[in-house]
Amino acid sequence: MSRNRSLLRFWRSTSGRTGLILTLVLFALALLAPILRPYIPGGDRDFIARLQPPSPGHLLGTDGLGRDLLTLIWHGIQTSLFISLVSVGVGAAIGVFFGLLAGYFRGWIEALIVWLTDILLAFPSILLAIAIVTTVERFTFRINDLVIFNHTLTSLQKVVIAVAIAQIPIYIRLTRSLVLSLREQDFVQAATAIGATAPQIIVRHILPGSLTPIIVQASLSLGTATLEAAGLGFLGLGAQPPTPELGTLLSDAFRNGYALTSPWTTIFPGLAITMIVLAFNLLGDGLRDGFDPRSQ
Repeated sequence: MSRNRSLLRFWRSTSGRTGLILTLVLFALALLAPILRPYIPGGDRDFIARLQPPSPGHLLGTDGLGRDLLTLIWHGIQTSLFISLVSVGVGAAIGVFFGLLAGYFRGWIEALIVWLTDILLAFPSILLAIAIVTTVERFTFRINDLVIFNHTLTSLQKVVIAVAIAQIPIYIRLTRSLVLSLREQDFVQAATAIGATAPQIIVRHILPGSLTPIIVQASLSLGTATLEAAGLGFLGLGAQPPTPELGTLLSDAFRNGYALTSPWTTIFPGLAITMIVLAFNLLGDGLRDGFDPRSQ
């Protein structure tokens, strides 16, 4: 019954409804991009048609290489959603794990995790992402002199890793604060009294009670991750061609000097980034209104 009331509060929230509709539209566009694409992303270069304004043949115009901008933005949305979902998912999973350890076991474990978290938080997230992208090149796992796994990271993989690491400290601090509150509740004390082990208490009692604030934070973090990925792309550190990416489209327009003379090359990618961030932020506000009792 309580869950039904939460869903009802969410649906009555204007932010929640708008964010949910926009998010569903974005995901529908991302899923349909490989099927309904009017042109091949990264291909179909027509130098005669370069920098054409919006027209019936190219609804959003063309870029400096004569490529259809609608197709590039369409697939750029798909790339941005992929980066956001994977990076936030990985960052949240790692952050929640260490937050549970820090909040439940306390002592030197908490001190070490909090110390490492404070170090990560000392850097602005975009600067931390830039540092990771520029230093991480390959992932190697070896035992003594035996190489078990050796993989050179692609530009897209480096962006996902960088944005994920930048998200981790947020979830560590959030989860730790939730666990510190829940571990003193009567139901946790009762489970301890009847002999439940620490993993059982964490998985069965503490983690379910922490999920709602974590989910709300994850929905808000998707917008932040989108901005960080676009920022890396604008600086030339994001996903590289032929992978379409919204920040890279903006970077190309400014770097090649046609951002002012052909404004559609910056306006439409910028609007796509804004729509993604707005959708996730509105969805997060709606989830907070519906499922977080403290917001009532």
